[in-house]
Amino acid sequence: MEGLSPKRFYRRTSILHNDGKFEITLDQRKLKTPGGNAFIVDSEPLALAVAAEWDAQKEKIQQGCMHLTALCSTAIDNPNRLTKLDLVQHILSYLDTDTILFQSSNSILHDMSRVFCVLFVGIVAMVLQEADELYDLQQQEWSPVLQWFCRRYDVQIGATRDIAGPKISQETKSKLVRHLSSYNFWAIHGFGFGVEAVKSVILMLCCVERHISVEKAVLLSRLEEEFQSGHWGRVEWAHDLNQQETQARLAAAVLFVHLNSSSTFVQSKQ
Repeated sequence: MEGLSPKRFYRRTSILHNDGKFEITLDQRKLKTPGGNAFIVDSEPLALAVAAEWDAQKEKIQQGCMHLTALCSTAIDNPNRLTKLDLVQHILSYLDTDTILFQSSNSILHDMSRVFCVLFVGIVAMVLQEADELYDLQQQEWSPVLQWFCRRYDVQIGATRDIAGPKISQETKSKLVRHLSSYNFWAIHGFGFGVEAVKSVILMLCCVERHISVEKAVLLSRLEEEFQSGHWGRVEWAHDLNQQETQARLAAAVLFVHLNSSSTFVQSKQ
């Protein structure tokens, strides 16, 4: 909504360092959260990244694209008064419907072929072939990632072609809860943002562990869509815009996790 975007009202951005904390300034004004709280972060690189987001705005402030700013504000305001365990449990709720655990199934299509064996036999045969091709592609691209994930976290998770979904043990979920809980409250917000972007706990954790790139994770999360586009064509602007937005969200989430999981400070040259 271009018309509703506020005009840029500041000329320069900067950060202030005070007692181990960092604040962002817009000209001489200190940035505040939507809840009216002081916008204070512990990480200097994160403060610089947020300041860069504000500095990158042109005539209009596109708040929907300022993902790091939004993540910080949510962590500071915590409008729903969630605990870290609440956030972890919400993240793990995505595991049962994780993108890369649901592989293409043609069992329903086989049932259709028996019902419409005469009238639609040619169409059903073509769709069955595409379903098999998609399954082969998913095996090729998703299976190595899932295998690495299971080795890394010492868990057992299998993909499924059944609409009922995969069976995931409580032991597996408990291990992942413990791992996620080892991160701080702010980093957990980043995990949640990334998981929601790609609808996958597995892909988000693989990105944070640097096993796959953000671009690769987004491609894997959109594998079926890309496959169908290859067969039926694509609406260039719509597909590309969606892909770029997902990449921006996931990249911000991964960066947010890393910047809240280290104690790196930027040293200015004397």
